[in-house]
Amino acid sequence: MTIRLPEAVQENLRFLIVEVDSQLANLQTYLSGRPTAAMARRILDRAGYAYNLKLRIHSVSVGKLAGRKKRRTASYLTLRAAETIATDLDRLTELCRECLHQLEPLDSLDGLQTEVLVGLLETVRTGLSMIEPAVQDNDTSQATALGQLDRQLEQRYRQLYDCHVAALRQQDDTEVRVRALLLAENFRHMGRALLRISEAIISANLGQQVSFERYHSLQALIGDLELDGDGLQVETIAETRSGSTIAGVSASNDDGYLAIYKDGLKQKVKEERKGVNSWHEIYPGLAPRILNYKKRGESAALLIEHLPGLTFEQLVLGRDDELLAQAQTQLSRTLRSVWTETRTSEPVPALFMQQLAKRQDNVYKLHPEFRAEQTELCGVTIPPFDALVKAAEARERQVPPPFSVYIHGDFNVDNIIYDPMERRINFIDLHRSQYMDYVQDVSVFMVSNYRLQILDPVIRRRIMAVAQTQYRAARRFAKQQQDDSFDFRLALGLARSFASSTRFVLDKSLARSMFLRARYLLELVLASDPQRVGKFRLPLKEIFVE
Repeated sequence: MTIRLPEAVQENLRFLIVEVDSQLANLQTYLSGRPTAAMARRILDRAGYAYNLKLRIHSVSVGKLAGRKKRRTASYLTLRAAETIATDLDRLTELCRECLHQLEPLDSLDGLQTEVLVGLLETVRTGLSMIEPAVQDNDTSQATALGQLDRQLEQRYRQLYDCHVAALRQQDDTEVRVRALLLAENFRHMGRALLRISEAIISANLGQQVSFERYHSLQALIGDLELDGDGLQVETIAETRSGSTIAGVSASNDDGYLAIYKDGLKQKVKEERKGVNSWHEIYPGLAPRILNYKKRGESAALLIEHLPGLTFEQLVLGRDDELLAQAQTQLSRTLRSVWTETRTSEPVPALFMQQLAKRQDNVYKLHPEFRAEQTELCGVTIPPFDALVKAAEARERQVPPPFSVYIHGDFNVDNIIYDPMERRINFIDLHRSQYMDYVQDVSVFMVSNYRLQILDPVIRRRIMAVAQTQYRAARRFAKQQQDDSFDFRLALGLARSFASSTRFVLDKSLARSMFLRARYLLELVLASDPQRVGKFRLPLKEIFVE
């Protein structure tokens, strides 16, 4: 991806880099043993110039960005990169002034390890000299080298920190040591500023917002693709609620994805890797292949095979009824096969009400109106929702599933892929896979359809039909397996999913509709005869109205 900045931005960026370097050089001179008030004034009095240059760059960039409909184009990221670079260059001048404020009250610079601080400033100035060539030449390797300076500065900061803290414990030159720590922290922030500039340049070159750590993980993972990292394009596909990012990786001259990249906290990515590997052992062919895995500190990344096809969400929201019907038929066959082959006689209850209880606080934070006290209406007592959940939990414990199967664990419509060419179903996002009651997956799938925020009546009817079709397929399997409590457990599963999913729904009308359905289902469960669980029937058409 090529950075082409407007001429006005290029000119002001050049002036700003020169100005920042001048202030860093003045601070170096001040620390080199020749501190004077005149030298300090050279830094403190020039705050406005760097700030004005930053504003000019922002003004031009904002003008160019105004009215743009597309927010992830190359030119968009280029202009945003210019804004970030200008902001962090101005931040470097602020940090120079902060250093002066710490130094001026001191009669002597003894004890500050000024030779180390001068060396740190030299490192920062080295990074500063890399910025313009990296921008002009679209040089990702140069930008990467710039970002790596942050780690060098961090290591030197740690050494200074340990030294001055040890001296403080000995009560040696307390004021000097405290100011030395504050100075060291400022140099640490300079490294962070260089890192952000590096990330801005790399993001513009890749055509996608990317952190330095994420870029390094990606570079480490692509060896199996035999592709130069500078020839890659990265496009964010999704950002999960756990903080993971899922992106498509492609060559700059190719429309299709070569692989899917996923990064995040090491524990989450490790769970995903374990889930995929488990599926390969238990039921081969459903999960994508893992091409590579890397961990780095507390984070980790996966490079996963890109699976062709459409997600169920895309199918449901599309206009091809025949293709959707074909996909649903294949999904039902696949699930029946998985459930049959992985069935184990040891029951593993889903504990739907416990799941719901853990999520209720987050539901109430977004929708406080759902937290109602006990009320009376025309002489009828209406218990609060939490009381229904607690009572339903007691009923649920009395009705365990007759068996367990290996489930997906997060069976949303965007985690199921159908390849119409091969007529094949694949599963993705498998970090919650485990042996459990298959009703967990059935209920999540049905509600993930319902909560799609689509008002078009034709598509809405299709959504409801998909949920009903999946219910009927799962119920046929339950009947074949003599699972008499299927409807009862599904009512609890749907109540759990309807209520807990409202924490992701801002639309008050949709959220209220989902919450009332959850309440209705819990009331039906509690009103049913405990001795006749097998006679309980889910009011499907009332819940999933067309």
